[in-house]
Amino acid sequence: MLYQKTLAKMVSVEGIGLHTGKASRMTFKPAPENSGVYFLRKDIPGLPALKAQSRNVRATQMATVLGSDIFAVSTVEHCMSAVSAAQIDNLIIELEGPELPICDGSSFEYFKALQSGGVIEQNAYRSYFYITKPLYYSKGDKYAYVLPYNGFKVSCTIEFAHPKILKQKIELDVTPFSYEKELSSARTFGFIKDVEALQKQGLALGGSLKNAVVLDEKSILNPEGLRFDDEFVRHKAMDAIGDLTMLGHPLIGHVVLHKAGHDVMHEFVQKILQSPDCYRVTEIVEPLTLFA
Repeated sequence: MLYQKTLAKMVSVEGIGLHTGKASRMTFKPAPENSGVYFLRKDIPGLPALKAQSRNVRATQMATVLGSDIFAVSTVEHCMSAVSAAQIDNLIIELEGPELPICDGSSFEYFKALQSGGVIEQNAYRSYFYITKPLYYSKGDKYAYVLPYNGFKVSCTIEFAHPKILKQKIELDVTPFSYEKELSSARTFGFIKDVEALQKQGLALGGSLKNAVVLDEKSILNPEGLRFDDEFVRHKAMDAIGDLTMLGHPLIGHVVLHKAGHDVMHEFVQKILQSPDCYRVTEIVEPLTLFA
C-alpha cells in the first residue's frame, strides 16, 4: 500500500468495558494526513487526547493501557489490531468512558465498523518500519523476535497446562482478508479460578460468557464452544498485532512470538525503537519496491 488511509465517515461502537464493567461508547472519525491515531476522552473537560504510541503505554497487566497525567484509556489492543488490519493510518477515536468496549471479546465488531466507515486513500505516502536485521528479546521462557521479510507475517506460539489449550501455534501473512477470516473473530479467554483474584484487583468486572471464552479446570464453559479449535492462539496473535501498532508505523517483517503477552510485546516494541541499526523508516513509493 503506497498511500496513507483514513475513514470516509465516522462510525461508532458501543458496549461495556471488560475490566471496568462500565458502559462505553466510542466513535471513529477521519483524521488528516500524517496525524496518526489519537484517543480523545470526550467525557473529560478539555477533551484531552493521546497518541497511540509506545511512550504513552502506562500498563500491560491483562490489557494495554495508554495514559498521561490527566487521563487513561484502557484495553486498546483489540481496537488497534483492527485499525492495523484495516490499514488505517490516521484516525481520531472519541471515547466516552475509561475503557474501550469489549464487544464479544474479539476485534470483529471493530473491524467491521471500520470497513462500514469506508477506508479511503489520502494525499501522502505511508511510512513503514522496514526490518533490515534480526532483533531478539526474551523474558524468562517468553520471547519475541523479528526477521527481515517482504511483507508482514506473524508466527505465534502459546503453551498452557490446560487440556483444552496445551501448545498451539499459528503462522499468518497478515492482510485485511486473512485477518478478517483467521483472526478477527477469535475471542479473549480466561480461567474461572482466576476471576475472584482479578476482581479484587478491579479487573474482569465486566467479563462474562458473552465476551470471553471461560475455562474451568478441564472444560470450556461457553455453551456454544469454540469458534476455532485453536481460538486461543489466534486471539493472542490478534492481540500482538494491536500491540505492534505502538511502533507508530506499520511493520514490514516477520514477527515470531512465544508465550508473549502484553508486557513482553510492549518491551519488544521498545527494544525495536531503541535499535535503529535493525530497521529503517521508509516510504514504499512503487508497488514492486516491497518485493525487490
